[in-house]
Amino acid sequence: MKEPAKKLVVKPLSTSTVVIKSNIARKKISEQPFNSSYTWLLVDTKKHQLEVKEGERTVATYQKVSIGRRGAGFKNRRGDKITPLGTYKIGWVNRQSRFKTFYGFTYPSIENAEEALKRALISEKTYDSIVRAHVNNRTPPQNTSLGGRIGLHGVGRGDAEIHGLWDWTNGCVAVTNAQIDDLGYWITVGMTVKVK
Repeated sequence: MKEPAKKLVVKPLSTSTVVIKSNIARKKISEQPFNSSYTWLLVDTKKHQLEVKEGERTVATYQKVSIGRRGAGFKNRRGDKITPLGTYKIGWVNRQSRFKTFYGFTYPSIENAEEALKRALISEKTYDSIVRAHVNNRTPPQNTSLGGRIGLHGVGRGDAEIHGLWDWTNGCVAVTNAQIDDLGYWITVGMTVKVK
């Protein structure tokens, strides 16, 4: 007789506890709670600003940040033009992006997947694949029904005059081309990004 799946507890970057309902490897998960003693990014979607933080100290602030056309919140599906709230890491960098430089977030997070599973927006199999990626310190699948390829980027070859006047992205966080170049001084793969 097959033993029932055990629940593993993950302490993600936020302070809340997420219970993982999956049959993935039964090993101790080493994700640590958010530690703000290093350089990280804070995106405030209400103030439309991005701060570079060293611990709790702000070392740089960028104004007129653009987000998704439909605002920020819980991302229900691919193409909904919502910027997802949560804590992510920089998972990859594309310096050949049409938006100049693209810093990809590790979206969807475990918390995003947990909420999507509760709302029956994703299957247990999809949920497991997202969790497994995070447990193994990899970028989660970018092709689920929750969408993917969410990140921080410049305007690129787009209309720089539109930027800052209204929110124009499909769910990403956008800054000017000069700002994305400047942010390259601080951003590294693995860096924490909090979108609130």
